[in-house]
Amino acid sequence: MTVDSPSTPPLRDPHLPFGKRIDDLLARLTRDEKISFLHQYTPAVERLGIAAWRTGQEALHGVAWMGPATVFPQAVGLGATWNPDLVRRVGEAVSREARAMRARDDRVGLNVWSPTVNLLRHPLWGRNEEGYSEDPKLTSAIATAYTHGLRGEHPLYWRTAPVLKHWLAHNNETDRAISSASVRPRVLHEYDLRAFKETVEAGAVAGVMPAYNLVNGRPNHVSPYLREQLRTWTDEELLVCSDAGAPSNLVDAEHYFDTHEEATAAALLAGVDSFTDHGTDPSPITARLKGALAKGLLTEADLDTAVRRQLSVRFRLGEFDPRHDPHTATGAFDTPAHRELARQAAEQAIVLLKNDDDLLPLAPDTRIAVVGLLADECKLDWYSGSLIHRSTPLEGLYERFGAERVQFAEGVDRVRLRTAAGAFLSVPPAGAPDRARGAEGALDPALLSGRTDLPPLTTDATGSEFALADWGEGVLTLRAPDGRYLSVAEDGYLRASADQPGGWIVQETFRLEPHRGGHLLKHLGTGRHVRVAADGVKVGDRGDVFEVVTVERGEETVARAAGGADVVVVVAGNDPHIHGRETEDRTTLLLPEHQLRLLRAARAANPRTVLVLVSAYPYAVDAARLPAVLWTAHGGQAVGTALARVLAGDVSPAGRLPQTWYASDADLPDLLDYDVIGSRQTYLYFEGTPLFPFGHGLSYASFAYAGLTARVEADSVRVGCTVTHTGDRTADEVVQLYGRAVDPSVPRPRRELLAHRRITLTPGETAAVSFEVPLRALEFWDVAEGGWRLEEGPYELLLGASSEDVRLRTTLHVGGRPPAPRPVLERGLAGADFDEQSGVAIVDLTKTAGDAVTPAHDGTAELVYRGCDFGAGAREVTARVAGEGTLELALDGGPVLAALTPDTPTDGPYAYTDVTAGLVTDGVHDVHLRLRGPLRLAHVGFSG
Repeated sequence: MTVDSPSTPPLRDPHLPFGKRIDDLLARLTRDEKISFLHQYTPAVERLGIAAWRTGQEALHGVAWMGPATVFPQAVGLGATWNPDLVRRVGEAVSREARAMRARDDRVGLNVWSPTVNLLRHPLWGRNEEGYSEDPKLTSAIATAYTHGLRGEHPLYWRTAPVLKHWLAHNNETDRAISSASVRPRVLHEYDLRAFKETVEAGAVAGVMPAYNLVNGRPNHVSPYLREQLRTWTDEELLVCSDAGAPSNLVDAEHYFDTHEEATAAALLAGVDSFTDHGTDPSPITARLKGALAKGLLTEADLDTAVRRQLSVRFRLGEFDPRHDPHTATGAFDTPAHRELARQAAEQAIVLLKNDDDLLPLAPDTRIAVVGLLADECKLDWYSGSLIHRSTPLEGLYERFGAERVQFAEGVDRVRLRTAAGAFLSVPPAGAPDRARGAEGALDPALLSGRTDLPPLTTDATGSEFALADWGEGVLTLRAPDGRYLSVAEDGYLRASADQPGGWIVQETFRLEPHRGGHLLKHLGTGRHVRVAADGVKVGDRGDVFEVVTVERGEETVARAAGGADVVVVVAGNDPHIHGRETEDRTTLLLPEHQLRLLRAARAANPRTVLVLVSAYPYAVDAARLPAVLWTAHGGQAVGTALARVLAGDVSPAGRLPQTWYASDADLPDLLDYDVIGSRQTYLYFEGTPLFPFGHGLSYASFAYAGLTARVEADSVRVGCTVTHTGDRTADEVVQLYGRAVDPSVPRPRRELLAHRRITLTPGETAAVSFEVPLRALEFWDVAEGGWRLEEGPYELLLGASSEDVRLRTTLHVGGRPPAPRPVLERGLAGADFDEQSGVAIVDLTKTAGDAVTPAHDGTAELVYRGCDFGAGAREVTARVAGEGTLELALDGGPVLAALTPDTPTDGPYAYTDVTAGLVTDGVHDVHLRLRGPLRLAHVGFSG
């Protein structure tokens, strides 16, 4: 037995609570050392034997950026499994691999920046692939499972320390560093905060990362909700890590503060504990912190608070107790169990959207044509590791059905590019080995440069034939005969050098621009045009004109392959680095025209066409003309094997859609409209007919639901039923429980997921499924009371296979509080506590806390506050406003009864003044307010 020396300092004594050890360590650190701890890259303190440390290790669906690792399906694919137990095991595997990789490469961190719990509110959001679902309940269930897997089971020491991303209401890449999400109180509490809250309360979260955007006019990196909400949900110390470069954005992009010292101090006081800024160089942040201390904007106690939170994570990770850390010897990396888990996850993520006449599964002797731009691809995204194993749909079908029964046509256009002089662009012999981007690992893969060890393109009389793929909106990739993509490195030369399109700024995409009877070839990564020079082909300010000579069109090859097959499998979707990714939102739900051409050609040649969508987000497709449609997210290393097993019927598909698939772009709100209630967004409120609803997914089996029971208990509702397998093969079913208020006093969801369970049944087997739903799940945020309220009345419970495929239903009466009028004589009306609005933006009341409202575009805005009780009578109205303009007040939609205008514009947006006018009324009325001009409204009060 090892006994610690009597001289062991408290910080090194594993028998003491972490809190006491951190107290001791803080007392030993100098002020400058404490400051140094607040940058992402924390230096060593050699005199105390403390090692260097950094926050942040991407691990969204496998350890990312640090070289080869097991690659699981994208997060949205994990969400589509609807299987928390599976996702927990994925988290365990990822955390074990992180430990194993760190043992041989100390660049690998254990403070993992995942999962992403932003809700998939809008399907055009570029980072749709990173989230789990549009629903907060499903998102929190999957995120909780993943964080528990990442954390590990030991009561004291964590295997990795997960940080949730991105706090808060972050669903747009367009202007993400300067745009403000206008989030009304009900949406804030019922929607955006819920996924974070329930995941944090589950006890396996080490911290959060604020998002780049602003919420209600205030940057998330100075959000008062970090203190008012997040830190009240747990007794654990939570480490808040800034997003990269966001602290500087507070001044440089958002202009929210005048100086970096002021901005850094405000972020620290709001709750940011670790500053990710200026890469590995901590000097700007440390200088700002020292400046803030010198100006009295911070105290050393403020530093202690933030450093304590970081140290709490480091102690939990066992850094100070290597002899006691049970995870030190973890070496599970690329194990058979991890490979099997990757396959299971890929299989469970596949969603069968349509299957007319039981076209699927395919018989063993089926002759298959597999076609499409993604048919022989295993795509990675920005947050992937490098593949150790790889299975494409084509490879999976070869393996399962035999290569002799599978025909392949990629569907690219084969082209040559001829110069005005008559020569063709040509790829010279490489003379260098293949090298996958990022295989060596990088702390910041955005800094990886293109290859310069290969010769640039030249021209000759015959040239090279390029595979041209149009990924939409004229964005092209060109692949050389040897399989490498044309790319441009820092020296400006064009080479066939990339294994795949990728990078923070993609260097493998081009656009053909009509010019003088030919085309200019624009390289999108640099914005420059391709030209032929004496020493090779390069990009420059002026480009050469090229003639595009089409050798073969993709639809011709597809039609040939399709015509000779029993069934055609068209594999379509997206490249995760082109359109719809971090920094770039999509512009449409439609498939790119190139892929539509291939789909039309396949269908014309063979009506027995199966469309397989492999994508990071939903599409609007013409499903009516297709007998079978499947969707899977980019499924990691095993996507091809998984897809083939599902097509063959070895596995019955049981994935379910984690978000609504809309039929048309016309069904979508504006990307920056975060009012899911007012603009009727997501399955919770959408009143149209979706292409495929939330929770949808078919099976090769069938299931009968019966025996619904439901009763209200003291603090919960107990619901149960039986599910019987009535099919002929073992299969999974996802039982989904929804609820809705039948006669609500305010707009409530059409239906809302309360619970779900994925179960496995054999033919003829019956399972009893039960749920206990806390009554608080039926509450809503009552803006009249400023808190949660369970409304008395009838609630309908719906059990079934999707949000629209309801098999059983019943109605229960739930006790609660009936609606009460707003006591406006006592409390008045906070501007943001409206029931309905038009043209309103919610903005910051002050730079530290509170909300106000203003017209969204300096025009006119209208607000409605229902059920306002003026009691025995009001005689006067007082509005607290800033800026300039007029506030008009009416009751019940009638004429204007009071108009309030400041005598002079106030001095800035935070200089509020009170404006008073006469108003004679009593009883209960709906108050209608109209704002005209750039006027901020904080509060309206009434007096008798």
